[in-house]
Amino acid sequence: MNAIKPHKLKMKDWDAADLPREKLLNSGPRTLTDAELLAILLRSGNREETALDVAKKLIPLIRENAAHCHARDLMPFKGIGEAKAITIIAAIELGRRLSSIPPKDNPAIRSSRDAYDAIKTELEGLPHEEFWIILLNRAHAPIRKHRISSGGVSGTVVDSKLVFKEALASLACSLILCHNHPSGNLKPSQADIQLTEKIRNAAKVFDIQLLDHLIIGNQEYFSFADEGLL
Repeated sequence: MNAIKPHKLKMKDWDAADLPREKLLNSGPRTLTDAELLAILLRSGNREETALDVAKKLIPLIRENAAHCHARDLMPFKGIGEAKAITIIAAIELGRRLSSIPPKDNPAIRSSRDAYDAIKTELEGLPHEEFWIILLNRAHAPIRKHRISSGGVSGTVVDSKLVFKEALASLACSLILCHNHPSGNLKPSQADIQLTEKIRNAAKVFDIQLLDHLIIGNQEYFSFADEGLL
């Protein structure tokens, strides 16, 4: 007796709230996982897998080799032809170029308020905690912003090696640490204080100045520099 294969729902049969395209329209792109964003580019999967299934298999490869990934590397995956592979590589390259271009109106950051204005759109209103850095040149003008980690409602793990990897890759002369407290309580935790001191001391080795650490919540912020904690 032949085993009956389980029926696999196609993406068009899913609940509308679970479809990546509808999720993006209703809740915004930041609510989507990397795999869901990639699934939108793929549009379709193969006979056995949805676009999201295929995307989940591709993401580890892309994360590990984004800088050197070629269309040929993606085409062995079932459901990825030349057109889809080219679309993915083009999206990766576009993201890389845009992330490295500073905005035309790129004033220097001279105060904690300037830093808050530069990062608030990334962190305000999030239901979970994220940790970002603002990388600056010698004139204290932003080079770019970069998210280091994303966690839960009460914290996120920060690897200082990733902070300096980004800072050194951008040839940053200074940096500002930023994270949010979804609760709205702006008081720094002992872990926040210890992390700030750890990064400040390490930054000296690379001749990089830590200018501030902002904690953001409920359209307000706490500045380590303003409070004399740096």
